[in-house]
Order: sequence, then structure tokens, then C-alpha cells
Amino acid sequence: MHVIHQYRNNGYSIVLDVNSGAVHVVDDLVYDVIELLDAGESRESVKDRLKHKYDSAQIEEALEECEELEKQGVLFTEDIYEKAIMDFKARKTVVKALCLHIAHDCNLACRYCFAEEGEYHGRRALMSFEVGKKALDFLIANSGARRNLEVDFFGGEPLMNWQVVKDLVAYGREQEKLHNKNFRFTLTTNGVLLDDEVMEFCNREMANVVLSIDGRKEVHDFMRPFRKGKGSYDLVLPKFQKFAESRGQKNYYARGTFTRHNLDFSRDVMHLADLGFKQISVEPVVAPESEEYALRREDLPQIFAEYDRLAAEMVRREEEGNGFTFFHFMMDLTGGPCVYKRLSGCGSGTEYLAVTPWGDFYPCHQFVGHEEYLMGNVDEGITRQDIVDEFKCCNVYTKEKCRNCFAKFYCSGGCAANSYNFHGTIQDAYDIGCELQRKRVECALMIKAALAEKEEKGEVQ
Repeated sequence: MHVIHQYRNNGYSIVLDVNSGAVHVVDDLVYDVIELLDAGESRESVKDRLKHKYDSAQIEEALEECEELEKQGVLFTEDIYEKAIMDFKARKTVVKALCLHIAHDCNLACRYCFAEEGEYHGRRALMSFEVGKKALDFLIANSGARRNLEVDFFGGEPLMNWQVVKDLVAYGREQEKLHNKNFRFTLTTNGVLLDDEVMEFCNREMANVVLSIDGRKEVHDFMRPFRKGKGSYDLVLPKFQKFAESRGQKNYYARGTFTRHNLDFSRDVMHLADLGFKQISVEPVVAPESEEYALRREDLPQIFAEYDRLAAEMVRREEEGNGFTFFHFMMDLTGGPCVYKRLSGCGSGTEYLAVTPWGDFYPCHQFVGHEEYLMGNVDEGITRQDIVDEFKCCNVYTKEKCRNCFAKFYCSGGCAANSYNFHGTIQDAYDIGCELQRKRVECALMIKAALAEKEEKGEVQ
């Protein structure tokens, strides 16, 4: 089956050849020709259908162009991955990343928190150095020949257990020398306990830091208050600005969540950009419809319009030399996606695991507390190989909804936890999430097309 995706966005006519990943910005004639060819029309039929709209010599030329692109393997390409999927399922996986739940406790009471103020359907707890040490030992022992390993300090709020974070980084640095490994540490924080000492340590040791801020003051304070109801914006904003600056505006994210309360979220992204943040991620909340802040299907047109508005504004700012990155629009079109990544996504449950404060393993932080997905612990290792196998076999070809979706190689089948939470199985997909993902892919491709065109004309500063 040929898979072509065509759409118009912000004045650009774009054709994506799904299987090769090639993106073509075309004129109306070529757009119409490709649409008819993709529908199975013959050359003669295409000429006949379009002769009232275009000059016949131009139609002939457009058909030749399409044939040439097909020969080059960038249009109407076949799917070469489906045949490889069996070998892919059988491949041996190694563990390469851990999400350490260093603190099941939090000093904020965010309304949308899936971790219930850091408790994760369970009890408040802080991870001991002993448990963390065993987790790092497990990672080293199960990482095979892989040299680069990733450890994310997560919560709750990791700074509530700061000494253990520092001790584990020191332990990791000792171990990497002994085992010829390289640890990449990352941290996610709400900023309440952020101070100069923490910033200095992170700038030395953390490859990336995620700073949780939702955007405009009224939006942030409404969703991210302290337990007694007071907002946290005024406290965390100046610290986050200082931190981002101290990292040279690199290797961090100002990371927000938008909900039904701020469907005009492009204004929150712009607010963060205007405050000087250069690395921004504002992501849709994922919540059951029973929550008043949850996104609903009827909100999609407004959300799509916001993504379009944001994409156009990003192109404008880039032209002025005042650009910023938006995580969900980042797409590498040069090297072509890595095959494993395109087929199976984030690696949860196989290459990536979450560790609770008491040392239990789960497929990722969003499964913590769901006992049926408890995979083992730091003392015994993985005791539920069947869960590993279930996640290994979860990919864009095993999910019915993904098979004919043009965005499948960019989202790799979506989030397993979202699928589980909405459908009770990891083999499905969260429908609103799919709609948003498709829209973001379209916007990201439009940004690439617009900037490439403007660079050619010398319009980008």
C-alpha cells in the first residue's frame, strides 16, 4: 500500500511520503497530480481529469517530475519495515535508562498530577541511598555492551531528597570508571527548593534539567498551587530564569502542561519565550473525561488552530533571529528515523524502567502503582519476563489504529501508559493523543518547509 499524506498549512502545500519520510513542498498542480496518482488513477486519466484546470504541457511535466521522484525512492515508496518486524521482536534488548522515583512526596498540590501529590496510589516515601545504589548496579549489570546510560531523577519532587541525589551521582561517577560506562543524569523539578547550590551542582552533573512551569501566572497558579492554595509562579519563575541563563539557554526545558482551562496555550508558550526561555515544551494534559480540566474531542479544532498559530509565530521569530525550540515540533528529517525507534517508541518496559523508592521496577513512571505491571525489584532483578515480552511486541504494526496512520513513524505508536489508562491494554492508542500528534507532525513539517524556503531566499537572520 502506498502511503502519501497531503495537506495545506499556513499557505504551504505539503506532501509527505510516509515510508521514506521525504517531504515535498509543491505547487497546486503537482499537489493535484499526486493526489490522483495516489488514488490509483492512470497517467491518461490524470491528464483528462486536470485538463480544464491546467495547461496540458504543464500536466505532462508534473507527471514526469513525479515519476522521477518515484525512481529516486522519495515518492510512493513501499513499506520496507513490516517485513523486518519479526526479527525486530526477537532482538535482544538491554536496559539503558532508569527513571528513579527519588521522592514519592511533593511540596505542591498540582491539580492534574497523575502521581497524587507524589504518592502514586501508595504511600509517601523517599528513596534511600541503598536502594538507589542497587538500581544503578542493576542498570550497569543489564546494559550489555552499551556504554551510554541514562538516569532521570524524578518524583514527586526530587529536591525533597537532594542529598541522596548527590550521593547517587557520586556513586555513578565512581562506577562508570570501573565499568567503562558513561552516565547521563537528568532531573525534573518544580523549582520550590531550587537554590544556587542545586543549580551549581546540576550545571556540573546534569545533562538535562526539566523545569516545570505552565506559562502565564494565572494559568500556572491555578494548576500548580501549594497545598494551602497559594500559587507558586512568583517563587519559581525568577529561579528558573536564572537557571536557564546559567546553563547558557541549553540542556533544559521549561516544561508546561495545558488543560481545558487554557486552550489558548500558544499564549503560554509565547509568554515563556518572551520571558527569555529558549527551550520550551508545553504538552497536553492526559486525563479521564470525568476531570473538569481534561481535554475533550470538541476541543480539538481550537487546539489545532493554536498549533497553527504557534507554528506561524515560530517561523516569524526565527526570521527575526529570535527563535526558540518547541519540543513537540522538533523533528529530525535529515538522518531518517532510527528503525527501532520508529517501530517501538520510547523503550518503556524493555530498555527503560521506573524504580520506586522501595526498589520495585515498573515499565515507566506512569505505570507505577498498577500492581499488574510490577516487573521485579532491585534485589531480585526482573521477575516478570512476560511483561518485558508484552512491551517488546508492542509496535506500530501490532496496533490496528497505527497501521494506516501517516504519523506512525514519528510517534512510534504513542504512549503505552495512555493506551492502558484509556483502553485497558497497551496495544491500543489514546485517540485524542493521536489527533494531536498528527497535527503536530503537520506543523513541524510546515516549519521546516517555511524555514528552508526563507533561507534559500536569504530571509532568515
